[in-house]
Amino acid sequence: TGEIEVETEDISIVSSSLTPPFVIEEDVKALEELRLKYRYLDLRRRTMLNHFITRHTVIQSIRNFLSKRDFLEVETPILAKTTPEGARDFLVPSRMEKGKFYALAQSPQIYKQILMVSGFDRYYQFAKCLRDEDMRGDRQLEHTQIDIEMSFVNEEDIYSLTEEMMKQLLLDVLGIKISVPFQRIEYADSIEKYGTDKPDMRIPLEISDLTSVAKTGSFRVFNDSSFIKGIKIMETFSRKAIDDLENVVKKTGAPGLLWLTRKDVYKGPFVNTL
Repeated sequence: TGEIEVETEDISIVSSSLTPPFVIEEDVKALEELRLKYRYLDLRRRTMLNHFITRHTVIQSIRNFLSKRDFLEVETPILAKTTPEGARDFLVPSRMEKGKFYALAQSPQIYKQILMVSGFDRYYQFAKCLRDEDMRGDRQLEHTQIDIEMSFVNEEDIYSLTEEMMKQLLLDVLGIKISVPFQRIEYADSIEKYGTDKPDMRIPLEISDLTSVAKTGSFRVFNDSSFIKGIKIMETFSRKAIDDLENVVKKTGAPGLLWLTRKDVYKGPFVNTL
């Protein structure tokens, strides 16, 4: 094999080990709760190490990119006064001033504004942000954000810097070459076409204005509405799939789902009124 081989003549166990709570392998079968409890074992997997390597490469790429453009990295304090930001503060009691508290910084907003006023024209940091808010898919108690501030710039300068940074980042980390500038959409157009200000452009679904067509029939719901919009999907759904979609919209507060399908003929709950 070319590897070093050792012929054992005697073995002495200095400290015996308990049976591991799960097998340390890439295709781990253990539940996440168990893996987090024994984090020091889970981190031995190559997959987990790769996550840390990727994060390190991302940070190094951004740091090099901004440093070459005369940005100064500044680490701002975590302990601060409470500020009127979007979430609740984490509070830390003061040992020296009884009855008073520090607040853990929700963002470096105040500090970076001080830097700008003081003449630090270009600043950045990988800021720790701590917010006492409910856990959701895009919210957690602690996160790290890339915080950048520039003086005497316009909107186009911000776009250009961000796009070039993402271009360099993807090249350094994933070896992917992308072109800039990115596609830009006005806020009003995004809401009009996609119903959100952060559409996933990989999904080719747009909201269509059907008002002029829908109001030609006798369906009272349409005729009493100011406007009617819908999404056209080039696929025929089963009735079960439609019922599942209706349950989804009901959970968001809608009374139900109006749908129309066409294979050979039109089918739907209001097809006779059209």
